[in-house]
Amino acid sequence: MGSLLEGKVAVVTGSARGIGREIAELFAKEGAEVVVNDVRSGSADEWISVSEQKDRLHPFYFDISDSAQVRSNVMEIKKQLGHIDILVNNAAVEFNELIGMISSENMEKMFRVNVFGTIEMIQAVSRVMGRNENGGSIINISSMVGLRGNPGQMVYSATKGAVIALTKTAAKELAPKKIRVNSIAPGLTKTEMMDQADIEKLQGRISNISMGRIALPADIAGGCLLLACDYASYISGQVLPVDGCTIM
Repeated sequence: MGSLLEGKVAVVTGSARGIGREIAELFAKEGAEVVVNDVRSGSADEWISVSEQKDRLHPFYFDISDSAQVRSNVMEIKKQLGHIDILVNNAAVEFNELIGMISSENMEKMFRVNVFGTIEMIQAVSRVMGRNENGGSIINISSMVGLRGNPGQMVYSATKGAVIALTKTAAKELAPKKIRVNSIAPGLTKTEMMDQADIEKLQGRISNISMGRIALPADIAGGCLLLACDYASYISGQVLPVDGCTIM
């Protein structure tokens, strides 16, 4: 059992699977009590029940884009676990559509979850963190496409660019409360969605990765651990690319 996060309480949104699940398990392994969040009720129950860290994993199912649900659940988390020290805003939805074929419904959903949901969580959790003697750490998962763009991802990249922008402002606003706000910008990452993708169409992007492979969820989780732990106590307002040195 690790100790980098011993005594801390972390909330990880969208953590029933993929990158979020990897972050939740790593944080628990490092000693944190971890709130596993997803919008789909029961979606994390099965893997939590067989996880070696199951005693440190606490499922809370709610919609991060619903302000009333966010407020009530954050208060319940504080009531049950005492405090919140770390927030990872990982939950997101992605629809890839070319210009001229962008669905208004998909566009609205991406902004509602990826941007508005992140803001709702920051608002509610920062109020709780502000009562901590040592503040806390908020980590927003953005994306390299939010920095560089990518064909077919105009709206998704716009939401992730917005996450980067709000990270910088939140960092400045919350610094007096000792709350650090940073962002991880993953490159191409092997998740369940990647398993459904046409790998041949991705070869051009993969060939630009200097390390020669796409990221694993564990790579992204490691970056989050760095920003969550006390060794990063003077780091705020930063965007950390975790992309294997991807060339433009």
